[in-house]
Amino acid sequence: MIGDPLPSEKLEGQLLPKHLALPIFASDALSSVAYAPQELLMILLLGGLAFLSFAPWVAAAVVILLITVVLSYRQLVKAYPSGGGDYEVAHKNLGEKAGLVVASALLVDYVLTVAVSVASGVDNVISALPFLSPWRVELAVICVIILAAVNLRGVRESSKAFALPTYIFIGSIFVMIATALVRTALGNPPVAESAGYSVHTANIAQAGVVLLLLRAFSSGCSALTGVEAVANGVPAFRTPKIRNARTTLGLMGGIAIVLFAGLTATALISGVHYAENPCDLQGWAQCATSPQRSLIAQIASATFGNNTVFFFIVQAATAVVLLLAANTAFNGFPLLGSVLARDSYAPKALNTRGDRLVYSNGMILLALAATILLLVYQANLTQLIQLYIIGVFVSFTLGQSGMVKHWVTLLRGAGKDGAATLNARERSSIVRSLCINAFGATLTFIVLIVVTITKFTHGAYLVFIFMPILWFLMLGVNRYYRDVEKEIEVDPVTTFGSVGDHAVVLIGKMQKPALKALDYAIAARHDSIEAVHVSIDEEATQKLQRQWIEQNIHVPLTIIESPYREFGVPLIKYLKHRREEHGSEVVTVYLPQYIVGHWWESLLHNHRARRLSKQLMLCHGVTVALVPWLLDSSSLIYGRRSRPLPGQDRRGEPTRPIARRPLAPASAARARIHIHSTPVAVSGPEAAQAGFAAQGEPAVPPVSASEQNAPVDVEQQKASAKAKR
Repeated sequence: MIGDPLPSEKLEGQLLPKHLALPIFASDALSSVAYAPQELLMILLLGGLAFLSFAPWVAAAVVILLITVVLSYRQLVKAYPSGGGDYEVAHKNLGEKAGLVVASALLVDYVLTVAVSVASGVDNVISALPFLSPWRVELAVICVIILAAVNLRGVRESSKAFALPTYIFIGSIFVMIATALVRTALGNPPVAESAGYSVHTANIAQAGVVLLLLRAFSSGCSALTGVEAVANGVPAFRTPKIRNARTTLGLMGGIAIVLFAGLTATALISGVHYAENPCDLQGWAQCATSPQRSLIAQIASATFGNNTVFFFIVQAATAVVLLLAANTAFNGFPLLGSVLARDSYAPKALNTRGDRLVYSNGMILLALAATILLLVYQANLTQLIQLYIIGVFVSFTLGQSGMVKHWVTLLRGAGKDGAATLNARERSSIVRSLCINAFGATLTFIVLIVVTITKFTHGAYLVFIFMPILWFLMLGVNRYYRDVEKEIEVDPVTTFGSVGDHAVVLIGKMQKPALKALDYAIAARHDSIEAVHVSIDEEATQKLQRQWIEQNIHVPLTIIESPYREFGVPLIKYLKHRREEHGSEVVTVYLPQYIVGHWWESLLHNHRARRLSKQLMLCHGVTVALVPWLLDSSSLIYGRRSRPLPGQDRRGEPTRPIARRPLAPASAARARIHIHSTPVAVSGPEAAQAGFAAQGEPAVPPVSASEQNAPVDVEQQKASAKAKR
């Protein structure tokens, strides 16, 4: 689904030229113009048709703000091209806490970008194909899955897939605006289908007028979303990165301004009336049963004619680019997550590139969060957009404030402490950048206050709940990593010097996996070795003792009784007691483990080796060695059977038996079976410390002839051992 893995040296080939970077990083900002004019006019219409006369002035204020923000971010890209964007600026200039505020705001904003863009795209699809309205939520979720899958294929492949629709959208909207303006100039202006509807409104006081205008301005400011994505995505550009990123940012700003202003003008010319509640439109009988067409759909219908080819081209391009606007977040969120992980404010997994050289973990996390949001809000654009742009302006304000301090620090530090002295041209450039960022910080702060006041009671309060939660989580993650780093760093006090090397092979039943684990332990040539069986079934234990002798195994077998049928606790008690007796000895515990090929086979095994390994990891001085036994079904995973020796099946040679020196039949004495119970102190068997001969066989102490011929009485041995305790 996502393609073959790419080697690391292919990373440079995945970087983007300007013509591919524009649709990737600017699709959010460009697509915002598809719903920003609609939201602006919808809010103004709450006060009545007369309030639409304020629309040009509100739109002009949005355009001024957009120009300011674009110019400000061009300075930011130049000063901080590493990809941290507002987070890096705020973190380095305003401190850790401010940086985390920006990071939490951006993370929330990226999730909302996906949700709002997909919901808006689905709205436009439904405007063209109303019969799809009952499946709004399902369509939205499917779109998120498709976007995630395409982005997981790699940045370059996703840019190629999404470039053409973005350029078709830009071209079709330009053509529509130009056609509408030409028709207006020729005396035949387009007329929207909703132009004849009046609006039912309540009386609004003078203070309400001001608030309504401010709320319309804040809704129009949604056209600014996505501007910061270029600053966060500078590392994805081809060299020269800074120049390419600044050029892309300028192109994005210019296109967005023209489209926003043009759509607002044509909407006013054609008389588009878009209400928050469709039934507020007086004269529309089907308001309760038919979906309200989007602003762009009404303009396209009025300009080109309803259900014409050009109408469907505009609708299709708008729907696709609104869906692709989420693609900006799929590039910005993982890059920001990688920067946060690099600075130890997010899990390290976010800084890991996947098979296709993208930060795939961040993409998957973003897709899951956006899907949950779409399900909760039922893909309702009007409700989702109320949560939007709060985080954008928080990051705008703190980012521009950080840039102001950055330029002031450069001016004050010039010529001091060995710093280079600035010439007149450099000083002039810094002063100009300082003025741009100072004006941007002031303006975005004012807008943040306006947006917060006007949107807070409409659902934006949730953003102010999620942001502090993320802030505390990131701070906690950083403190955790800091404590771990302090704990594991090398110091002159802590020393390592283990003496002794003992192997313990855990034996459950006399089976091939257990013998394989025993064989591995013998081949590793430890100083001493013993097999350990935790007894929870008396009959099974006696059977194992008989088989141990019959199989001619000379490795000492230790029986540990477990009256409460546990495996981990008795074994750990035994190992701890052994370390008390033998000091800083390294104990390696060999555990056989099944490897299966079908998922349902995992349900049929008890996974005891995995549970025991987790328990043994908490025991000091113990190392766990899992010895895999590949069942035949494992060939589904590894593509080969487990039986042939490595390399033999590749050469086509027959399996050759392993050469072993024949051993004399073992006696009960040679078997060296020792029985221990866990409730009392356990004394380690002397035979467990026996060395090995050069041939890899366990050294067995000599026994007398009488002992060799003595009959085996396991019950008597067990009773004798208990009596000795």
